[in-house]
Amino acid sequence: MSRIGKKLIPIPKETEIKINNNNITVKGPKGNLNWNFPSTMKVENKDNNLIIERMNDSKKEKALHGLTRSLINNMVTGVSHGFTRDLELVGVGYKAQVNGNDLEFNIGYSHTVKYSLPKGISAEIDKKQTKLTLSGIDKQLLGQTAANIRSIRPPDAYKGKGIRYSDEYIKLKPGKTSAK
Repeated sequence: MSRIGKKLIPIPKETEIKINNNNITVKGPKGNLNWNFPSTMKVENKDNNLIIERMNDSKKEKALHGLTRSLINNMVTGVSHGFTRDLELVGVGYKAQVNGNDLEFNIGYSHTVKYSLPKGISAEIDKKQTKLTLSGIDKQLLGQTAANIRSIRPPDAYKGKGIRYSDEYIKLKPGKTSAK
């Protein structure tokens, strides 16, 4: 049996869960999410815990078992606590600004780069305008948004300039050496 799939998902007090056929809806203080889980999975609510079971032991269902549990757990965590992702702008003169639902980046190009945030994702920037904090209830959407922003100017391998995750380590390459 899947180690992840057999774990119970505790349901916080302020969170409501509705299961209809192959659809699960999770409501909490931060918002609500719904997802159509695979029809080969069985989701039950027992004693304020969610239990995910699979119908048989085929290879595909074993793979879906842990995935289904992880996605439902992320939904419960998202609507109760939320998720955040931090990005840093590294480079001289690199900065970002929030204008409504848009982000404007000055990151070494001849023009400012604008990025529209998807619905459900919010952004905050510190006073130095070099640290960007994204937050939202959908972990998958938050991670994809952070990856899209990072891809605007990925970190350089020689100087480390660009947009990076705050917990990301960049191993810098040595520069050219002169021949003697």
